[in-house]
Amino acid sequence: MKQLKFILMSMVAALIVSCGTTSTVPITGRQQTLMVSDGEVLSLANQQYQEFMKTAKKSTNATNTAMVKRVGQNLATAVTNYLKSNGMAAEVKNFSWEFNLVQDKSVNAWCMPGGKIVVYEGLLPVTQNEASLAIVLGHEIAHAVAKHSAEQLSTQMRQQYGLQVGSAIAGALGMGQNTQNIVQMVAALNFNFGNLKYSRDHESEADHMGLIFAAMAGYDPQVAVSFWQRMAASSTNQTAEFLSDHPSDATRIKQIQGWMPEALKYYKK
Repeated sequence: MKQLKFILMSMVAALIVSCGTTSTVPITGRQQTLMVSDGEVLSLANQQYQEFMKTAKKSTNATNTAMVKRVGQNLATAVTNYLKSNGMAAEVKNFSWEFNLVQDKSVNAWCMPGGKIVVYEGLLPVTQNEASLAIVLGHEIAHAVAKHSAEQLSTQMRQQYGLQVGSAIAGALGMGQNTQNIVQMVAALNFNFGNLKYSRDHESEADHMGLIFAAMAGYDPQVAVSFWQRMAASSTNQTAEFLSDHPSDATRIKQIQGWMPEALKYYKK
């Protein structure tokens, strides 16, 4: 009986891993399996964006605001044209672009799934110019185009299901409750470290795609190296790379230099 239960649970676990929709990430060609629909992710993202904008204070600097909107729109146009020209026109409907500069000294920017982009004023002293801003916004837009949020949600769903199945298997094998608790704790710990690497992979992929999006939009991708060097100089984060959800500054710069020949093929002044 116990062996039968184990076989059944294993079959359920395999089914969980295999289910979902497979798609291809633009530029990199990486295959991904998603367990959430575009509609579900976009609805959640829009809710969060609207909540954020209710309390955010938009910048009163008209020049900088115009720059953010200009750079953002140039990138959005380049991305839209790329998707349409590469058999992914159906993806265009998922984006309703919007660009905002907000009053916040944080060195930060983000793009929600669906194309809602927010830049913090604290980022601009580090970017220093439009081309470097395009590198940052290209990176953030890449997260949305590559559906990284949906992929992270899908991973969390599989892990949650996996923990539930693992607990059921442990029970079927006659393990005591304390042993089951230890098994779940070890599994959860491994998942957490796995997610850190998963996030680093996404960050690197967004760097790669964003570099090319910036070049497509007419911005010199070579400024990315000096920009990330400035970011490294201004950063106080000394977390070891294997414990971080972002690549180290040195790793990031080395990877960008490796992708530069590819990006330059798309660059036209």
